[in-house]
Amino acid sequence: MAQFKIYGRTEFLQASHRAIGDVVHAAAVRTLELPADKRFHRFVPLEPWQLDAPPDRSARYLIVEVLMFSGRTVATKKALVRALMDDLAAALSLAPADVEVTILESPRENWGIRGRHGDELVLPYRVEV
Repeated sequence: MAQFKIYGRTEFLQASHRAIGDVVHAAAVRTLELPADKRFHRFVPLEPWQLDAPPDRSARYLIVEVLMFSGRTVATKKALVRALMDDLAAALSLAPADVEVTILESPRENWGIRGRHGDELVLPYRVEV
């Protein structure tokens, strides 16, 4: 299980959310081995006054939070972070400073999904990759 929250300036997210979502999804399928139909993104638009960022960030600055079950290897998590940073920068012509990624992991029992605890779900994919 993995969910993505993408924070950015309202104007940029509105114009680019489909491209951003496609890049994020492709990176998740490739690195986390998620099924192609497993897509869960939340876009959080922020007005300029709501995002007080360092001066080297542009109006196209993105923050990507990945919420997922614990269990992936360090190599898998690093591959996901690298893919998100590199692929978003390339697809959207972003500077390296304009993409930040944070992974937040939590045990499956801390999740409630489709009326069940996460550790009671039978998933069609492996989490331990």
